[in-house]
Amino acid sequence: MIITICGSMKFNNEMITLQKELESAGHTVYMPIAIENLDYWQEDGAKRVEAKKGQNLVATHMDKIEKSEAILVANYTKGDSKNYIGANTFLEMGFAHYRGKKIFALNTLPDQKYISDELLSFDPIILNGDISNIS
Repeated sequence: MIITICGSMKFNNEMITLQKELESAGHTVYMPIAIENLDYWQEDGAKRVEAKKGQNLVATHMDKIEKSEAILVANYTKGDSKNYIGANTFLEMGFAHYRGKKIFALNTLPDQKYISDELLSFDPIILNGDISNIS
């Protein structure tokens, strides 16, 4: 299966591990682009926005989703947010849903009041941490 991994770049190391595991299981995997030469989380918002625009990150990732059969949402705990799904990942899930792609969530969906119903409406398949359930 061709799978695009989606998630916060805070989880970049975890997503690399997922990529290796999925590829070992025979899947083709597309990854988000890590912004090179920028300590992304230490920079101010304006520099992060310019880096995203300069590398056309949103459109490039959407193109990967378009070429995929499914997405895998890498939703780990971020700070106090259990199984975090941020704005970009939510956008990617919505796009995948619109394009008829399977949506797998690595962990249970977060209890984020402002998007919980919308997340459920995408009919994600919850893997409970076990990527061997991808089919």
